[in-house]
Amino acid sequence: MAWWIIVILLFASLLIAFFGGIPVAISFLLIDLISMYFVMGENSGTLLIGNIYDSLAVMSLTPVPLFVLMGEFLFNSSLAMKALDAIEKWLGRLPGRLSVLSIVTGALFASLSGSSIANTGMLGSVLAPQMQQKRYHKSMIVGPIVASGSLAMMIPPSSLTVVFGSISGIPVGDLLVAGFLPGLLMAGLYISYIIVRCWLNPELAPKEEVKKYKFYEILLSTVKHVLPLAVVIVITIGVIYLGVATPTEAAAFGALASFLLAWITGNLSWNIIKKSVLSTVKISSMILIIVAGSTAFSNVLAFSGASRQLLQTISDLPLSPLWILVCMLVVVFFLGMFIEEISIMMMTLPIFMPVVTSLNIEQVWFGILMLMVLQVSLLTPPVGMLLFTFKGVAPKNITMNDIWKSAYPYVLCGIIAVIIILNFKPIVNILI
Repeated sequence: MAWWIIVILLFASLLIAFFGGIPVAISFLLIDLISMYFVMGENSGTLLIGNIYDSLAVMSLTPVPLFVLMGEFLFNSSLAMKALDAIEKWLGRLPGRLSVLSIVTGALFASLSGSSIANTGMLGSVLAPQMQQKRYHKSMIVGPIVASGSLAMMIPPSSLTVVFGSISGIPVGDLLVAGFLPGLLMAGLYISYIIVRCWLNPELAPKEEVKKYKFYEILLSTVKHVLPLAVVIVITIGVIYLGVATPTEAAAFGALASFLLAWITGNLSWNIIKKSVLSTVKISSMILIIVAGSTAFSNVLAFSGASRQLLQTISDLPLSPLWILVCMLVVVFFLGMFIEEISIMMMTLPIFMPVVTSLNIEQVWFGILMLMVLQVSLLTPPVGMLLFTFKGVAPKNITMNDIWKSAYPYVLCGIIAVIIILNFKPIVNILI
């Protein structure tokens, strides 16, 4: 069978399974097992078990449950929500203050949850009703929330970045540190758009009566509720940046620090501990099964010869490495409108990484660009996943058409950020 037929059949089978409602992890393992049988013969079951063990028995994956546990402690203990209230006090009468608050808190919570869907759902349920009550235009409610929810792909420490590094083979520590500035760049572009748009058209975000706080009150609230979280996050990433600790050790510190912080502030109970641990087990198990399926998928492509032939075909194209990189990012952007981010990583990285290596494209730079494009694609109409996530928690009078129209400016801001990183590589490399 021709290699290109094998590739088409594998990807078509995966897409059918996804859209058929089969869970991502089960879809990959099912397709892996069937394809292994036809490609590798009767020993496919033994080979699949060996692949699963080899893919999970690696140190690079150990930060995943620890980062998830860190976020669960901070969310379930309500420390994150108290930080949200403290940040709001700093915004005063800034144009579009609640929309800006969506981006700022989205960036903060991104470093705690690492989940784009969880970020969007949480901010939509908390901020959308409040913004609607204060007569914000629908575009200033929807756009900032879906845009801020997507920041979980970039702002460290992100469990999704750890998964990306594990699948791609790119050093996890470098990816975590390198994603910080591009993530802030995207958040800055979102905030700039909101402020300028609301300044030019104040009716989009009517000025409201804001309770005036004395400076020392705002400062005290920040020190009490925001500073401890910021210290935990900064130290967790800082020890990786300084080379003092590995990503696993840093994640362990973050989980322990969040536990102690919740305990010291009196926000910890046995019920919260139980809820956080159980949630961590569920999320981490799902991620690890997906990673196992991804590795087996890569081996099927390699054993069938499809990876080698595809690599040769791409290498023979009369295009520069930069344009081949752009083509890969376009593919990711398109897939992101239909499929969630981990599935895209699993489908594309086994093919993309040999191409990146053969063309001598800097791996960390490529990784950050792909994460950025994944982030933008999740909020791209008509079927970006975060748009439907927001619809699930949105007030009833906000239609899908409202959501689609509201997302376009932030997609454009994200594309601008990708273009900037494409042309100014030092933004990625300066911290590593």
